[in-house]
Amino acid sequence: MIRRLGTLLVPVSGLSGTTYPPGTAVSINGRGSAVDGFVDGDWLPLAWWEFAENRGEDAVEG
Repeated sequence: MIRRLGTLLVPVSGLSGTTYPPGTAVSINGRGSAVDGFVDGDWLPLAWWEFAENRGEDAVEG
């Protein structure tokens, strides 16, 4: 499975209650208007406009 990486564009709260600032790197699962994002195991439900997907060299097998 290829793990996709992205960067937050706006502050987003994770399930833990922690708010992650813009620029935070996230691991992304799913496609479409809403995806699952993860930061150190914390789940972030992300809308398409809350993150930018990193392309190319940042996608890794995992």
